[in-house]
Amino acid sequence: MKGILLRALDSGMKLEMIYISNNNEITYRTIKVLSVEIDSFKAYCYLRKKQRTFVIKNILSIGPERLKYNKDIS
Repeated sequence: MKGILLRALDSGMKLEMIYISNNNEITYRTIKVLSVEIDSFKAYCYLRKKQRTFVIKNILSIGPERLKYNKDIS
């Protein structure tokens, strides 16, 4: 888990994450990692449109941002 965060920090790539908050709310977020600590990391959250601190153990799934294709293009 920490490896993908560090690679995203170095490369600047966006990540897609499914995250469970401390009050058990599950959210889907697109983030850009700003710093990585031992148990947490700071990232810009495109859902909330601001910098947030996330707990690494609360990540349910994380990976590179997937490209979204428009099916209507001929």
